[in-house]
Amino acid sequence: MADDDPLMPIGEVARRAGVAASALRYYEAEGLVASVRSPGSRRQFPRSVLRRLAFVRAAQNVGLTLGEIRAALATLPEGRTPTAADWSRLSREWRPRLDEQIAAIEALRDGLDRCIGCGCLSLEKCPLANPGDVAGAEGGGARYLPPFLRRAPRTGA
Repeated sequence: MADDDPLMPIGEVARRAGVAASALRYYEAEGLVASVRSPGSRRQFPRSVLRRLAFVRAAQNVGLTLGEIRAALATLPEGRTPTAADWSRLSREWRPRLDEQIAAIEALRDGLDRCIGCGCLSLEKCPLANPGDVAGAEGGGARYLPPFLRRAPRTGA
């Protein structure tokens, strides 16, 4: 942390970043941000952590797990706050993931009036989309949804 980077209490960082203080403590435990302790043992964060938190939230919105975000932040020299050039490089790497998400959501939107993609044969149209329940042989879940939309829900790790 640079000497010219003023420290902020956890409550102010939480307010300015739009996250709960508990999220800040969790992000710190996960190695995404770092704090220093005041003489009274209270967490204080450098103001630059706000940019790092914005980076974390943007990456989460892309669909990255905290593990993937940690790995991306680890590519920065000396664990520093991402710069505009860093953001450009890292976000370029996420473009294929965003393209996949966009295509999946468009496919979902375009197919909503026909089928929910479950392969269940419970709707009258399903025998046309899934004759003989061929989707059932491929496993459970919404087999006809794009792969991105079939993924298990994200977890924090």
